[in-house]
Amino acid sequence: MNIKLLEKLCLTAGVPGREYRITELIKKEIEGLFDSVTVDPMGSIIAVKKPTTAKGTKKKSTSKSKAPKKVMLAAHMDQIGFLVTYIDDKGFIYVNPVGGFDTRNLFARSVTICPDLKNPKKDITGIMNPAGKPVHIATPEERKKIPEVREMLIDTGMAKAQVEKKVRLGDMVVINAPCIQMGDYMVSQAMDNRIACWVAIEAVKKMKAHDCEIHCVFTVQEEVGLRGAVASTHTVQPDIGIGIDITLACDTPGVPEIDHVTKLGDGASIVVMDSSVISDHDMVEDFSALAKKHKIKAQRAIMKRGGTDTGGLQRSAGGCKAITLGVPGRYVHTVTEMCHKGDLAACRDLLAKYLEAVK
Repeated sequence: MNIKLLEKLCLTAGVPGREYRITELIKKEIEGLFDSVTVDPMGSIIAVKKPTTAKGTKKKSTSKSKAPKKVMLAAHMDQIGFLVTYIDDKGFIYVNPVGGFDTRNLFARSVTICPDLKNPKKDITGIMNPAGKPVHIATPEERKKIPEVREMLIDTGMAKAQVEKKVRLGDMVVINAPCIQMGDYMVSQAMDNRIACWVAIEAVKKMKAHDCEIHCVFTVQEEVGLRGAVASTHTVQPDIGIGIDITLACDTPGVPEIDHVTKLGDGASIVVMDSSVISDHDMVEDFSALAKKHKIKAQRAIMKRGGTDTGGLQRSAGGCKAITLGVPGRYVHTVTEMCHKGDLAACRDLLAKYLEAVK
């Protein structure tokens, strides 16, 4: 399993609208894997792979051949994070969220401010904490309050004049957190949704012969409204759409079993429904049958809240048959998102088998 690739994907900064660094990394990683790679006006990567034989050569078309079905894979590149919104008279930096962090996870965090997307050497380290009294002098009521993102500040240790020379409104900010292996588990920030980028790349590598035309789209701005997927679907106009994303795994103490959604270690998640989409019934059945046939661990899931790129690609450009294929993840939208290596492999293998089976 290519864990090094997953680590690089998770640790490369790229919030909605500021995906340059992760775009460049993915373009480098997929070089030679597809027949063409382009970047659309919004910034999504559209990588196309034509039908191939088992030997990897392109299938020849004849005048009687039907056009191959177009299958669009949507794996969003953006991670939740922040943009600089204000610098006060003491040099403290305030931010606006891009994507939905739970502020209970933002106390006492090291962050990176990225003034130049093309030059990481200009990155600045800061510390994020809530404004207000520290615990030693706070009242009991003040200690119970959970600050909003607008109350979080970033301290760089620099005076206002120094900060203003290096930081501008709109600069990207991400939290610093490692990518670590814990036995059969991986833990990192940005598993949502760099695991999907990993699954898409590794599934295409694993495939053998396939009759469909694969449009692997690494989308932008999913975390703020599925924006990149909607735009790129109009370009691709697929017959079949597969959104790849993390799926909630709430299989932890304090959560009733009825609300678990998925369980880590039980395989890829075939998402029947979430708040943005009801997956195509036939595709749900096809994925389930392929998992059974090839002995790939899989589980069905319904998410009461949360949506994916599938919701955008299903109803854009005339619509298409669509489904969400997921990797179960604990602690989603934190900097300690956890997934199981076996579930990653299952999602990769199931996607590869489906793409091989499309006629």
